[in-house]
Amino acid sequence: MTEPRKPRAHLILDPAFTIGAVDRRLFGGFVEHLGRHVYDGIHEPAHPSAGPDGFRRDVIELVKELGVTTIRYPGGNFVSGYNWEDGVGPVAERPRRLDLAWHSTETNEVGLHEFQGWLDQVGSDLMLAVNLGTRGPKEAMELVEYANVPSGTARTEQRTANGRAEPFGVGMWCLGNEMDGPWQLGHRDAEDYGKLAAMTAKAMRQVDRGLELVVCGSSGREMPTFGEWERVVLEHTYDDVDLISCHAYYEELDGDLASFLASGVDMDAFIEQVVATADHVRALKRTDKRINISFDEWNVWYLTKWKEQESTFTIDEWPVAPRLLEDIYSVADAVTFGGLLISLLNHADRVTSASLAQLVNVIGPIMTEPGGPAWRQTTFFPFSLTSRAAHGDALRVVLDADTTLTSRFGDVPVVAAAATSDGSSVSVFLQNRHTAQATSVTVDVRALGATGTVTAQGIWDRDVYAVNDLSDTERVGPRGNDTVSLADGILTIELPPVSWTTISIATA
Repeated sequence: MTEPRKPRAHLILDPAFTIGAVDRRLFGGFVEHLGRHVYDGIHEPAHPSAGPDGFRRDVIELVKELGVTTIRYPGGNFVSGYNWEDGVGPVAERPRRLDLAWHSTETNEVGLHEFQGWLDQVGSDLMLAVNLGTRGPKEAMELVEYANVPSGTARTEQRTANGRAEPFGVGMWCLGNEMDGPWQLGHRDAEDYGKLAAMTAKAMRQVDRGLELVVCGSSGREMPTFGEWERVVLEHTYDDVDLISCHAYYEELDGDLASFLASGVDMDAFIEQVVATADHVRALKRTDKRINISFDEWNVWYLTKWKEQESTFTIDEWPVAPRLLEDIYSVADAVTFGGLLISLLNHADRVTSASLAQLVNVIGPIMTEPGGPAWRQTTFFPFSLTSRAAHGDALRVVLDADTTLTSRFGDVPVVAAAATSDGSSVSVFLQNRHTAQATSVTVDVRALGATGTVTAQGIWDRDVYAVNDLSDTERVGPRGNDTVSLADGILTIELPPVSWTTISIATA
């Protein structure tokens, strides 16, 4: 009995055919005051590795290794009930507040000043969200003044008294969070939010004309208002904002691994539909201005499990830093995650900012234990490897591949692929979506003058549900793929089933 033919894929890369420059903000992150993300995550004063500022140095080193560029803060759902003034001034005098988004107590030990100090250590830029749930233009305008105006006002004197004479110089701002969602404090329809966002944007720009502003798009492609929300909001805000947000989370449902691995197909459609809507409004406005996308929440998140386990708290139960949303990620999760990165790269012309949600403990690539270790989850590796390798221009990949069947998306290419080139090297990113078979891949790189050394590494395992956890923090890690070779401008490699791989090629 003959064995079935191994799936095959062929790629052609040419420097003449590019998608767009890879904006470094594509490798952003997200820190929200949620669960153990801030407290007992990045900030644990009693930890042996903590510095005088209370931040864990072992976590700082992992965040630096991860390679995040711009970090969105302080939420998320949290921001829609947050008073930024609570997080400045002497820590001992800051109020404890109820966090209605996650039914917790917010101590406000970490606020704008402390978080900026942490960012300075990890080498990332701040992307600040303003509260448009329970507050509005006045509070947002005052925060811009506090953060960005050099001197000469009561707010700037307050900032100086709080320990920072120089302005924070925050360039990128989010106009609220997920305002289309009924779960959001201050939830509004598109008409009301669009008007509020336009007013707020104008007010903020009266303080600082150089701001880059992100307006809320849909919090998911499955939202009943998706598409219409984007159209209405942009008709109100098009002249006042620069980007519109997308949020998407993916999980394996009912054991359907094949569909889960193909989640990038859904992300592709999401991006392309938002682009189409934005460009429709552009045509209506008869303007040359183009609105791009900030995909400022994306990840694998077992949201169904969270909803099933969501606790019902009583009026006297408001814990500090409870263990919430602490998903433990498998190899299959990491491979799907890598496929989502491929989707982002393949839309580099319109997705110019993205934020992995989130970074530590809360659906994060980094986990910590109070008083104990910090470690890398499986999803850490595709992000860190891609952030390190993806430079220059995203290339338009010509892909001819066999297909694999999924129950959700039908037949999809067995391989997802993206590539970048900066003139001195080429990076190719590959996901094998087949759940059982290896796939043979050839890549024509003759037009790139690729004649140098070739290396390949990635994530795969015989046990696709293997994880890194407290019992074994290094069970899963990057593996070299020695099947890769380059001859006469044709690269060949065999991809294991359920795998994500990055290939680096030196060019002449």
